[in-house]
Amino acid sequence: MNTKTELIVLAFILAIAVPAHPAIAYYKLIDLGTLGGTNSCAYSINNHGQIVGYAYDSSEKWRATLFDPTGGGNNIKLSGQLSEAWSINNNGQMVGSVYDSSKKWRATLFDPTGGGKNIDLGTLSGPDSQAFSINNNGQIVGWAKNSSEKWRATLFDPTGGGKNIDLGTLGGEESWAQSINDYSQIVGGAYWRATLFDPTGGGNNIDLGTLGDTESWALSINNNGQIVGYANDFSGNYKATLFDPTSGGNNIDLGTLDGWGSWAYSINNLGQIVGSAEDSSGNWRATLFDPIGSGNNIDLNTLIDPSLGWTLTHAYSINNNGWIVGSGINPDGYTRAYLLIPEPATIALLGLCILLATKKHKKTKI
Repeated sequence: MNTKTELIVLAFILAIAVPAHPAIAYYKLIDLGTLGGTNSCAYSINNHGQIVGYAYDSSEKWRATLFDPTGGGNNIKLSGQLSEAWSINNNGQMVGSVYDSSKKWRATLFDPTGGGKNIDLGTLSGPDSQAFSINNNGQIVGWAKNSSEKWRATLFDPTGGGKNIDLGTLGGEESWAQSINDYSQIVGGAYWRATLFDPTGGGNNIDLGTLGDTESWALSINNNGQIVGYANDFSGNYKATLFDPTSGGNNIDLGTLDGWGSWAYSINNLGQIVGSAEDSSGNWRATLFDPIGSGNNIDLNTLIDPSLGWTLTHAYSINNNGWIVGSGINPDGYTRAYLLIPEPATIALLGLCILLATKKHKKTKI
């Protein structure tokens, strides 16, 4: 099949993914509930369907939460303090941050039982830190303040022993690490530029560029070295971006939903990308992005039963089974964590899309 034919077929497959009859549900929607309060948000899902994020308790304070994926309400509070859980690996290890008694944010490895045996991962001799990602080998990244109280991308000592590694910058003073894959490849940003970090802390960091303007940020890297996030284009609009990991400048603008802006939050090992995009009315909608940047993006609201009364605003994570978590507005007007489980026909459809996209863009080793 030649390239032109591949693109035509891909566009057709993606087009038919948007139902001609809105009553058709391509995903099952599960309300993940709270801890007795009003609001919640899901940030990460592993391949076993375990989900973490935060939820409000009965006092309307947000707490790091391990969600019951059935929606049955058996959610586990991971900390009694203000806290968020940002990432969970396939071993059930979960990380995030806790606002401690000294009123500082601390990177934390959570006790998955909710028993309170959480591990403070420390800092870089400064007061604060946050952990954003944990891979299947238990390596943890995020940011920590140094003795000068500057934010620095950090590879944390998972024992809490304090042997944290400052991953450096791109020559400036500050940086943040957002994601680490199973090959210790780390991405994030350094002074508003998407960055591939040297995991040794040796400083051989790579500027991943933009879409023509000055700013960018990398939010997720899969095990094939594919990186997504956002960058601003020549007009200054932030756009979901698939970055060229070689820093060759061949970054792909993933487009929007006919609006001005978009963000890509997560890419799984199949190359499926989710995030949020503006529609033509300026509303943010949870989005499944066309991975080759042809603009055939899908508003996930068109793939759920509209009678449920939900508006999905953000899709934060997608696992290798195509399960998606994020946050949306429920029928009562509250922000709630959700889980989307694709129906069998949807799984087959998305698999065809990824197959064609992979043929078009061979994965790059870095």
